[in-house]
Amino acid sequence: MSAKPLKQPVSVLVILHDGQGNVLLIERADRAGFWQSVTGSIEPGETLEQTALREVREETGIVLSDGQLNNWYECNEYEIYPHWRHRYPKGITRNTEHVFSAQINRNTPVEIDLREHTAWQWLPIDDAAERVFSPSNKTAILNLHKHLF
Repeated sequence: MSAKPLKQPVSVLVILHDGQGNVLLIERADRAGFWQSVTGSIEPGETLEQTALREVREETGIVLSDGQLNNWYECNEYEIYPHWRHRYPKGITRNTEHVFSAQINRNTPVEIDLREHTAWQWLPIDDAAERVFSPSNKTAILNLHKHLF
């Protein structure tokens, strides 16, 4: 089995919401209790939008339709947690995260990949913001109301 390719320090964060004040969160398999929105790194040749669509599909099984993804044209730069730096090229310590959202029907089936995530749940915005471990994820959830259409 070949080693996984190293991640690029450019990622997406996708806030999935139902338009009724609830956000879908998923729990990381490699860190119990670490809840988050959909996230993932860009792959060679992808646009940010393609990365966001792929990550939503891979992490939740949800295929977004044309026009459903909302690019906020906002990004966050942050220090990569030391326990995840081995996934990046040597010397890389910072990541740039681009923020998106998408409204989905709360009855949409969610199929997580148990190698990456162990659970999912819908939570009211304030509860979701308190549950996520990432400060940028928390801020994005709390700013969701600014990006609804």
